[in-house]
Parts: sequence; structure tokens; C-alpha cells
Amino acid sequence: MKAIELNHPLVEHKLAILRDKKTGTKEFREIISELGEILCYEAMKDAKTYEVEIETPMQKMKTRKINEDNYAFVPILRAGTGMLDGIINVVPNAKIGHIGMYRDEETFKPNVYFFKVPKDIEQREVLILDPMLATGGSGLDAIELLKEKGVKHLKFLCIIAAPEGIKAIEDKHPDVQIYCAKIDEKLNEHAYILPGLGDAGDRIFGTK
Repeated sequence: MKAIELNHPLVEHKLAILRDKKTGTKEFREIISELGEILCYEAMKDAKTYEVEIETPMQKMKTRKINEDNYAFVPILRAGTGMLDGIINVVPNAKIGHIGMYRDEETFKPNVYFFKVPKDIEQREVLILDPMLATGGSGLDAIELLKEKGVKHLKFLCIIAAPEGIKAIEDKHPDVQIYCAKIDEKLNEHAYILPGLGDAGDRIFGTK
């Protein structure tokens, strides 16, 4: 499945602020959360609904809702948690898992140090959250860990994606739909996205 890129003037506007090196921690964190919320709306366009009857101030009516228990969000630590607040605004009763990884600065490959997900994760549609899809290494590891747990319905949500990372996931896991706010140009020699926005984790948490 081809990666879905958001194409909206407001998204472009928010990305411009996000990319600016002058943008402070507070504003950066808020925009990451907002874009996570927007991505969640796009990723859940195909959500299944069921019929319910409610009563408005005017009359009874039949309408439709989603079953929030069918979903789980799994941020890749630490930067993925920056997207979580906005996404929880959309589906507040979804379960949350966490995958902890850090990047080896010599090989650029991810190392997993933490993996905790809901017990019935295999029964849910899972949305993986990571602001940056660079080489695709972390995304591939997260997908494989979740598939080993029996998860059959996976989507990957990111703010910025590099073509190299998209190709890596599409080649190995063509069943996983990628949603991103923007597809950037390429990776540099240090496997950072260009033009990118720097290290998302450091900018979210103010650690650099």
C-alpha cells in the first residue's frame, strides 16, 4: 500500500513552525500532538461503526459510534509519546502499549530495551506512533514485535517520512499502511531526514 501523505494548508503551516530551529520546546511539543491528532483522523477513516439510539434535546434518533476497545496505540519511545496526547483526544478509551528503542550511532540500527503491550493486543487494530520514519529500522522492529504477538491489523503514523524508510516498510510489510504529514527528500550520511526537523525526541523533551 502506498504511503498516505496529508495534503492540507494547515498541516503545511504547522510543519513550517515545527521545522524552524527557533521554535521552542513548548510550541514544538504542542504541534507534534496536534499533528498526531490530525493523522489519527486520517488513519481511522475506515473505522467500523455500529448503530446506537440516543436522544438529542429535540428527539430520539439512530446514529453510529465506533467501538474504542477495538484499538490500541503503541508509541515508539521516547519521541512517539509526543504524538500520544493528541491521539488520545480522538480515542480516549483505546489501550496503550510502549516499545522502547534507541539507535546505535555507529550502525544506525535500533536496539529494543522495553516492550509492554495490552494482553489482548492481537484482537485490536494497532496504530504505531513515531514522529520520524528515517531508515525504517525502528518501524520494522516494532511491526515485527507486534506481529509476533499476533497483531494482524497495523498502521504506522509519523510526522515526517524519508523515502528510504517508506520503502523499507513497504518492501517487508506491504500490509501495513503508512500515514505521514510529509514525505521529505532523503537521508543524510548520519541517517537523519533532510530537510527534516532535527531530532524529534530532543526537541519534544528539551534535552538538547
